Amino acid sequence: MNNIFTLAFFETWLVAAFRLSGPILLVALGETIGQNTGVLNLGIEGAMLGGALTAFAVTFSLGSPTLGILSAILCGLVLGLFLSWVYITANVNQVVAGVVFNAFMMAAASYVYRYIYGNSPEIQRVTGFSPIHIPYLSEIPIIGPALFEQSLLLYLAFVLVAVSWFALFKTTLGLKILGVGENPRSAEASGISVNKTRYFGVLYSSALAGFGGGYLMLTAINSYRDGITAGKGFIALAIVIFGGWNPVRVACAAIIFGAADALQLSLQSAGIPVIPQLLFALPYILTIFAVSGIFGSRSQPTSLLIKYER
Repeated sequence: MNNIFTLAFFETWLVAAFRLSGPILLVALGETIGQNTGVLNLGIEGAMLGGALTAFAVTFSLGSPTLGILSAILCGLVLGLFLSWVYITANVNQVVAGVVFNAFMMAAASYVYRYIYGNSPEIQRVTGFSPIHIPYLSEIPIIGPALFEQSLLLYLAFVLVAVSWFALFKTTLGLKILGVGENPRSAEASGISVNKTRYFGVLYSSALAGFGGGYLMLTAINSYRDGITAGKGFIALAIVIFGGWNPVRVACAAIIFGAADALQLSLQSAGIPVIPQLLFALPYILTIFAVSGIFGSRSQPTSLLIKYER
């Protein structure tokens, strides 16, 4: 039990916490913008899965993780274009459409992987992004390795947090997004295109979902398997609620969930006798508490899930 109180344990835990928070952070960050336009993009789990498979396939074929992550983002955009049409133009129920899309993507991704790579028991692996060691800063005890020995993708995720917050609350585009999310009819009357703004929100959330899937593939797992996302898209939905639809708060919530996810790995590595199933379920238990309102209620965008007709 003394292993849990060592400096090495806390350093390992924090490094894993920030690394594992990256995919959830990216997906939740995109969903924050999307929901602020009034659209619940439940299909982010499927877009994340598509991004992971695309990142794996491109990196495996070309040997370039950079092209792999760019392809994952492009895959998210393409899937987002379809989802935008379903949610906004076709006016299909957002919850139903999202659930069906996720189920389709799970089956389609499994089929595509087996069609390309067969059913070989040998695990195919790719080389992803290596951690970047920032001189001097990475030598700071405990927080140094956690903050300054991470992959480029995590640093990009943190940059996107700042960009998303600034764009949402300090720019004209942000005012349009918030206006459409709160009162689309008034926004339309003031010359703002509700549909175009909502298309942007869904495209942005889907692109970051693809980015999150690529991040998961190229920094954490480096091999593809069925169900690789393990419900992280749904956890991201809970994080958006927990973070009150604010990019900075959402980032803090993602790190908390990443810490819960990393705890199971750190405790097992330290040889702590705990029930592994309980540790594996910890992030999902935290998700239930996040959406239950036990940590305080948050005011969602007024027009969320409400169809708009001109």
